[in-house]
Amino acid sequence: MIIAEIAQAHDGSLGTAHAYIDALSNTGVDAIKFQTHIAEAESSEFEPFRIKFSKQDATRFEYWKRMEFTLDQWKGLNAHAIEKGLELISSPFSNLAVDWLEEVGVKRYKIGSGEVSNWLMLEKIAKTGKPVILSSGMSSWEEMDNTIEFLKPYGNQLSIMQCTTAYPTRPEQWGLNVIGELRDRYNIPVGFSDHSGDINACLAAASLGAELFEFHVIFDKRQFGPDTPASITIDQTTQLTAGIRQIQTALNSPINKANIESYQQLKSIFEKSLAVNKSLKKGEIITVDHLESKKPKGYGIPAKEFKEVIGKKLIRDLTKWDFINWSDLES
Repeated sequence: MIIAEIAQAHDGSLGTAHAYIDALSNTGVDAIKFQTHIAEAESSEFEPFRIKFSKQDATRFEYWKRMEFTLDQWKGLNAHAIEKGLELISSPFSNLAVDWLEEVGVKRYKIGSGEVSNWLMLEKIAKTGKPVILSSGMSSWEEMDNTIEFLKPYGNQLSIMQCTTAYPTRPEQWGLNVIGELRDRYNIPVGFSDHSGDINACLAAASLGAELFEFHVIFDKRQFGPDTPASITIDQTTQLTAGIRQIQTALNSPINKANIESYQQLKSIFEKSLAVNKSLKKGEIITVDHLESKKPKGYGIPAKEFKEVIGKKLIRDLTKWDFINWSDLES
């Protein structure tokens, strides 16, 4: 599954949110992801992060308030996504948001890095029976172990994403090694949640066998937004999805180097036979300086056998560029 994360890139505009659905429907992604924020239910005036980070929001609480959509608006976004052949996913940040998303009719839940320890909300989600995608960004192994053990009894289909909570992430922060570690540790599908602002991290993750991909998308890198530096554009999304699909096809199509039957005709064209690079008389002794290799194969001694020819005596004259055969040499 390839998930294009809009998050707050709509900047509180319902029209912009719908525009993202239209634009991303032609990029090859499977799903479009938002975040469902209900300020009063998830935050308070004491939340310190991003205080006065924009020119119109004095606090983060006010920012979340501006990012809200009504329940009916969420239903409209979901209907639009379905119409465009996309699955709408939204990360909830409160129990009330889970209630809303259930009314909207989402098929699965993505848990943001900061919510992995929010077992109150996780239990509510688990009881829906729907698949759960966990993001590992802020969690230690012990915390992830505990959360997965907490969720297992509910029987939900679980998957987990390697994620580094840094915006944007530098290559040394991608944590590609964790993809295999997660797979070995939990034996569940493993994905990669990217905040690099480029396509290379997800392509690298695909080559390591990641099965789910999530990345932030923006219309233009010059747009305002806290996630803009960590996002890719619509055009980059098209390029990225195509690359992921190609890598997955390659990984699912192993080449058997022991079987080269299909190359036999090409080998006969491109492989070479031994020839002489000057005219030689009967009785001359062949040295390496007399030899050239010429296409095609089969008209002279194979080029790989040149050492067996050196030191042999000619039993007939050869003209420059003639092929050499064993019948030309003294046995």
